[in-house]
Amino acid sequence: MKTPYFIGITGGSGAGKTQILQWLKNSCEPEQICLVSQDDYYDNNKTYTREENKLKNFDEPDIFDVKQFAADLQKLKEGQIVTRQEYSFNNPAHVPKMLEFHPAPVILVEGIFVFHFPEISQLLDLKIFVDAKEHLKFHRRIARDQRERGFSLEDILFKYTNQVAPAFEKYIEPYRHEADFIVPNNIAYQPHETPAAIEVLVAFLKSKII
Repeated sequence: MKTPYFIGITGGSGAGKTQILQWLKNSCEPEQICLVSQDDYYDNNKTYTREENKLKNFDEPDIFDVKQFAADLQKLKEGQIVTRQEYSFNNPAHVPKMLEFHPAPVILVEGIFVFHFPEISQLLDLKIFVDAKEHLKFHRRIARDQRERGFSLEDILFKYTNQVAPAFEKYIEPYRHEADFIVPNNIAYQPHETPAAIEVLVAFLKSKII
């Protein structure tokens, strides 16, 4: 197998990275593409109480095991299989799985700090920045954290104001100008709809798979 093509995808919390990734993954056969998420490299996967979780800042780069993250991506580049325990997002009801990442022609590397970490950024062949208006990111974050993580509105507002928004301004937005491709994600698309930017990316992706 030829050397995988690494695509890094970042953007602020609530920008819609997960939706973009799903579109890209659905455009390919499972064996053609591998997704590795920065979230699974939180350095401390312990369970916090509600108050501890509210105060703990999960939006700082040093909370991630970036050395292991980079080492695992290098293994994929060399054609090796990587295993990693899934991150549970401090949800005690969720039993984490052991994830298995297989080498593929295209490796998608997703996370809010993938451009910020030099160890990761230097591995990327293409950088994609998912962009969205601030009020949309904010409302998407509220909906997701209430639905998927069981957080209260009070806790979500506290974390967004004191941790999420400052982290975006300091660690994410400054790298926007380094992106090769910016995907605007301000519209609620119907299931049958695909943004023009994604169609362009899919065509490019398939050129790397062939």
